[in-house]
Amino acid sequence: MQKSVYIFSDGELRRKGNTLYFEGPSGRKYVPVENVRELLIFGEVSINKKLLDFCSQQEILLHFFNYYGYYSGTFYPREHYNSGYMILRQAEFYLEPIQRLELARAFVNGGVQNIRRVLMYYQNRGKAVEDWLNKIERLIPETDNVQSTDELMAIEGNIRDQYYSAFDAIVEDESFAFQKRTRRPPKNRLNALISFGNSLLYTTVLSEIYKTHLDPRIGYLHTTNFRRFTLNLDVAEVFKPIIVDRIIFTLLNKKMLLPKHFEQKLGGIVLNEKGRQVFIAEYENRLKATIKHSRLNRNVSYRQLILLELYKIQKHLMDEKPYEPFIARW
Repeated sequence: MQKSVYIFSDGELRRKGNTLYFEGPSGRKYVPVENVRELLIFGEVSINKKLLDFCSQQEILLHFFNYYGYYSGTFYPREHYNSGYMILRQAEFYLEPIQRLELARAFVNGGVQNIRRVLMYYQNRGKAVEDWLNKIERLIPETDNVQSTDELMAIEGNIRDQYYSAFDAIVEDESFAFQKRTRRPPKNRLNALISFGNSLLYTTVLSEIYKTHLDPRIGYLHTTNFRRFTLNLDVAEVFKPIIVDRIIFTLLNKKMLLPKHFEQKLGGIVLNEKGRQVFIAEYENRLKATIKHSRLNRNVSYRQLILLELYKIQKHLMDEKPYEPFIARW
């Protein structure tokens, strides 16, 4: 089974024969490429063209994270499932306003319905989230009346603001008070967790896109422009509540992450290395966790759910079956 390899230390990543090795403070460690789908690099790591050529041959993606632990870019090997037809279909749907809005609305509705599921899950466990849930219920119908993606994102932003306001009621820990959403840099610990988790999810979706005929540069909710990738941001909207947010609540409510796992850097709060490792361990566990898929009538992992979501988008673009986002049923 292929896996994700995380590199936190500073050092050198090199090719030797038909394998890779990382040379760091604790010595040389070999990485068997046949078991690797992606490398996530957090440390200051030097690489060379020989390594990139080899990763391209082996279809290994390299995701890079900056000094603060947030996603900064990806080495995306030459697509092995390149499809001129699919690129044309993606572009056609993007350039046709009605078709673009239809897909964008589906991504938002998927995310919003999963937000509802998360709040209902915690409401059933005694958390006082009813007021925010009701406010979100009143906002949801407005997504059907928008005429542009800008209007759609504005409503989605309002819904997400209400959702984030419920976080304090779910976590119930003054050390992780939410206050308001802040980015670049996050101003408190809970915002740091949201930003870090979202960055991980963006890279996971991007790695799964690589297995399909889809081009990650053409998104629908997020405007396609000079930004390198946007489709992964669109698809991540559906899964953020049920993957990233549920992980955050688990880590905090079980006291697996504590204030000692954070540090202040240049006016913001970030996870330290130990904190990132704790988060990533839970993140990998969640991606491997399985649920019963109602349509396939078998268990699939959350990572497989993301790939299945991409296949549904392909079918939508080929006019085979309208795209319906995944909505959790627990």
